[in-house]
Amino acid sequence: MARLNLKAIEERVKPLGNHDYYDREFIYDLLLAYGKPKSSITRLRSGAINVAEDPVCEVAQKNVVYFKESQNDSVDLLLEIERLRTAAHVKRYTPRFIIVTDYAEMLAWDMKTGENLIIPLRDIAKHFTFFLPWAGMEKAQYVAEAHADVKAAEQMGKLFDELLHANPELLDHPERRHGLNVFFTRLLFCYFAEDTGIFAPNQFTNAVGSQTLEDGSDTQEFLTDLFEALDTATPEDKPSHLQAFPYVNGRLFSKDQSLTVPVFTKQARTMLINLGKLIWQEINPDIFGSMFQAIVTPGKRSDLGQHYTSVPNILKTIEPLFLDELREEFDANYDKAKQLEKLLERISQIKVFDPACGSGNFLVIAYKELRKLEHSILERLADLNPAYATLFTDSKISIENFFGIEIDDFAVEVAILSLWIAKHQMNQEFKEKFGTSIPLIPLKESGHIRAGNAARIEWSEVCPNNGRDELYLIGNPPYVGSSMQDSTQKADFIHVFKEQPFSKKLDYVTLWIIKGAQYIKGTEARLAFVTTNSITQGEHVGLLFPSIFEMGIEIGYAYTSFKWQNNAKHNAGVSVVVMSLRNASSAAKFLFQDDLRVRVKNISPYLSDNSNVVVTSRPKPIARFMPQMLFGSKPTDGGHLILSEQECRDLLAMQPEAARFIKKYCGSNEFINGKLRHCIWVQDDEVSAAAGIAELKRRFKLVSESRLASKKQATQALEDVPYRFAEPRYKPTDSIIVPRVSSERREYIPIGYLGSDTVISNLAYAIYDADPWAFALLTSKIHMVWTAAVCGRLESRFSYSNTIVYNNFPVPPLSDHVKQNLTELAFRVLDVREYYCECTLAELYDPDRMPLDLREAHAAIDVAVDRIYRQKPFESDEERLSMLFALYEQLIEEERIQLEAVKVTKKPRRSRKVQA
Repeated sequence: MARLNLKAIEERVKPLGNHDYYDREFIYDLLLAYGKPKSSITRLRSGAINVAEDPVCEVAQKNVVYFKESQNDSVDLLLEIERLRTAAHVKRYTPRFIIVTDYAEMLAWDMKTGENLIIPLRDIAKHFTFFLPWAGMEKAQYVAEAHADVKAAEQMGKLFDELLHANPELLDHPERRHGLNVFFTRLLFCYFAEDTGIFAPNQFTNAVGSQTLEDGSDTQEFLTDLFEALDTATPEDKPSHLQAFPYVNGRLFSKDQSLTVPVFTKQARTMLINLGKLIWQEINPDIFGSMFQAIVTPGKRSDLGQHYTSVPNILKTIEPLFLDELREEFDANYDKAKQLEKLLERISQIKVFDPACGSGNFLVIAYKELRKLEHSILERLADLNPAYATLFTDSKISIENFFGIEIDDFAVEVAILSLWIAKHQMNQEFKEKFGTSIPLIPLKESGHIRAGNAARIEWSEVCPNNGRDELYLIGNPPYVGSSMQDSTQKADFIHVFKEQPFSKKLDYVTLWIIKGAQYIKGTEARLAFVTTNSITQGEHVGLLFPSIFEMGIEIGYAYTSFKWQNNAKHNAGVSVVVMSLRNASSAAKFLFQDDLRVRVKNISPYLSDNSNVVVTSRPKPIARFMPQMLFGSKPTDGGHLILSEQECRDLLAMQPEAARFIKKYCGSNEFINGKLRHCIWVQDDEVSAAAGIAELKRRFKLVSESRLASKKQATQALEDVPYRFAEPRYKPTDSIIVPRVSSERREYIPIGYLGSDTVISNLAYAIYDADPWAFALLTSKIHMVWTAAVCGRLESRFSYSNTIVYNNFPVPPLSDHVKQNLTELAFRVLDVREYYCECTLAELYDPDRMPLDLREAHAAIDVAVDRIYRQKPFESDEERLSMLFALYEQLIEEERIQLEAVKVTKKPRRSRKVQA
């Protein structure tokens, strides 16, 4: 049976809440609603696979459900489900859910998550998500965030600004500016140290407050001496007022570090002390990304194309990549000491590598999660054998197993500091659990964080991959669209691809995808990156993924597009995906969407459950009988051939003879939002007449000047035809207009018909002299499913493409009868729109306001178009998409065979020599 989506399951469960009475058939109907095979239900009903202890009133299927009915009012359902939950015969068959009911109320228990459900049986439809695991959809759990950290970052940023104002010379000296960055990492450590037991409580802040003047004049000197004392091992070698401070070293306070302690003002000193009043021990690991962004020059970090990821988003990379598997192994061996010891050894050997590590957020979270798991294992070992507890003196997880590359030197310092602080936090947790202190200082481990351009560095030099180590790559590489890349970034492509050809349209992040695939090829290593959703949409898929798949790499799991959320000072407004790559294997693959995890057969480069077929740009429709879709007409005129409604009225009022040269002008925005614009449209044989009209002549002159000023030679060459659009494609026929950009909220892209007096702009697509049946196809659900899968996106909006979406849209041959039926249905949609002519299409197609008769007219088209593809109704959009890709592959194969046949027929014959 085809896999069901959330909406389909909801529709199938809904009728179960409408029964007048219930009996045992309820459990069978419930299982069927979640896609359990009819054959299994038949065998369960007959008793063939019913493993219940009392089949008279119980139904049980191994690994699925243990169901008990009760017609006795004296039975306490709560006591009954508690009895079953702990009963040996129930545990033996490991049901996912236990259900008891008296057919008025129902109690259910999820044996995996421990969640329970107590509801009236008639309310089952309201709680259908509880049983989604039966359909292969697990509820993903994420960690909530605390946002108090951002305030600390903002205050630190204000101190940074104040110090720059007091030390303006730092702006002109890159080395001294780097030294100031190092200074701030030292401040961060001191604040954390005095709140977490590394220093005495408030030791740093109290020393500044009590040992410096209020005007700040000696703060610079005091901090210089303090930092030197923190790098001095013997207390006697420190100034007496600083002897109480411990020895830290570990590179952070090393004299070899380039350091700039700035001159302080009274205000700066006050800020320094106020920062010390914050509670730094509760700092989240992702604070350092926000902190970094707050205290460096505004825009510097975003220029590198990097953003900072929140803890829940980081967990979307590391949990499915390796943490979930480790936790499952822990659960499976909960009572087996030897196996737990092996698991402990395993996690101690794991290597984590972030080749775009920024300030280390991903590495920090990975480290802390592994330490938490280690603590859980140690606790269980102590439960199994109290003698183990005496052996717990240190952690087996070393910072030296964490690797990173970062282009900004200050971020490198922050990443190293972040790992140290994370280690101390986990050491404190270790002490709370096992009573043993693991001192952080003197600092020893520092990880392997290397400053440099990851696009140029050989990754194996930073983190060797011998093919056997358990090694995971994580991170969110820099994005930077193709049009925004600077000369250095463009040169990085040449370095990565070397002699291989590549498209200049590729986003910068693709370098990390390519290098990551090359790095893990043929090894046990796996990766998971957060990246913009653009690489899994539209033309980008064909530019990137074929070379990935040729390496024998597959997508192991993926989170489909979601809005970026983080703790940065200015939250990044982008839509992203999480994608994991690994060497092809038989291991399970999972898609995460809307907080649900679904096991799938394969993950396509469009992040759907389909084959790895890639839709590439093509100049003509793959279904050859479909009409040609063209770009609209592009003016490249400096705006002088385009008229607003008022400009058109004014022109015609003064010079009515210009009317013959004026046409309506429509792009996506005008069409969807009901705006009216016009354009000047002059044929070559009408130039003299048009130039005789003063206002048109004036505008032609401005067009010439605008084109001549262009940097493009092709545009300059058009300065002598200023009356004409740079790319005229208009035809004097009725036309179908297809907006290039449309909201993803709409169930249908508002496609429409325009008269022969309208020029479609280059911000929309045009089908000239098109039959209405084509309109019906393009406004169908099945075309929307195809569009959503393969189109590009602007943020989350659909970015339609004639060469990617339309020309690849697979359509079966259409009979005249089918075309006539579609034509009639198309006219019905247009008639309903005409009835609501006072509304814009934006209003009509708002999913919350769409009129019922318009929705019904579209639904009729949906049914008719679905039947073109198959007679049996589709149960979900996923089914539609699978069928579309299968048909697309079929058409591609037929096209290939035809091309091969043409080559054979055109192959020149060899001439034979005639023997004498």
